[in-house]
Amino acid sequence: MNDTSALTSPLQAAHPEGTVYDTVGEAVTALRYTTLEQEYDAIRNRAAVFDLSGARLIEVTGDGAVDYAQRVLARDVEYLTAERCMTSLVLDGEGAVVDTVVVWGREDGLLLESSVGMGGRLLEHLRAQAGDDVTITDRTGELVLLALEGPYAWGVVGRLIDGELAALPFESVVDTTWDGAEIVFARTGSTAEYGYQIIAPAESAERLWTKAVEQAVPAGYEALELAMLEVRQPVVRREATGADIVELGANWLVDITKDDFLGRDAVLAAFEAPAKRRTIGFSGGDSVPEPGTPVTVHGEQVGDVVYAVRSVALGTILGLARIAPDLAAAGLRLSVGDAEVTTLTSPYITPKSWSTPII
Repeated sequence: MNDTSALTSPLQAAHPEGTVYDTVGEAVTALRYTTLEQEYDAIRNRAAVFDLSGARLIEVTGDGAVDYAQRVLARDVEYLTAERCMTSLVLDGEGAVVDTVVVWGREDGLLLESSVGMGGRLLEHLRAQAGDDVTITDRTGELVLLALEGPYAWGVVGRLIDGELAALPFESVVDTTWDGAEIVFARTGSTAEYGYQIIAPAESAERLWTKAVEQAVPAGYEALELAMLEVRQPVVRREATGADIVELGANWLVDITKDDFLGRDAVLAAFEAPAKRRTIGFSGGDSVPEPGTPVTVHGEQVGDVVYAVRSVALGTILGLARIAPDLAAAGLRLSVGDAEVTTLTSPYITPKSWSTPII
């Protein structure tokens, strides 16, 4: 696929009957297959499989690929090998977030995995920054991305592919085969449960998905975003507008000691400037507040809501707010609209995988 048209999953024909779809950025994405409660339970207590076709896979090759990647990625990838992957921000020249990407090391360059629905914007940015010694190729459609996450996802990996892959170190990558097809397998994830990703050729992906859903519960993007929020994994489409890196709380996705990268001056300025706002989690209330809802203390506005959802695990509203820095602490009572909420420290739930061994 070589354009920025809307993405639809090549696996739709294999999705369960009654799947609910929604447009997430540029992608028509499976929001839920059954119910949020069932799919969330699979992520946190069993194993869930995700169709991540809404994420673009963008290949960076050429003699200047490494230098180019060093310039456009906010983390240091100079020594990223074909056996490793990592997560990084991509920033524009003003330090604004373009996207969060998973960077897969490849023998002949790099493969960048966009966040769901954000790949068209990322692709345009990458092409605008590329010189004659770099080739940017959109592999979306040729390759399909699946993910397995959950405290028992390792068991699914063992039954579906190879038990030895389940215990790979975090951010390790292996080129292997499945049912005669060449795949790329990684130990990674975004819910803080055991997580794995598989890049498969399009002609084998539907068969792989069908086998995976025999072992794991298919989960949609609604449950995935909730699980990401609970462990403060950034959801760019909801969080990044109008915030610098410090306000966003995404410092861990930037290597500030790196000599140069696009947006570095703006990032340094944000680190050095007096804090204006900080992002903090909160819970409480009965109705989901809209983004921009005022956050107040004794009737005085001290910030506003970034976004919020209803949490299955907490049984109440869970959200993020940007507030005055002296109030960005856990255990404070604030008002969001007419509701009283309590600020939280992340993660907002304890992942079961933290106490579940791989056996």
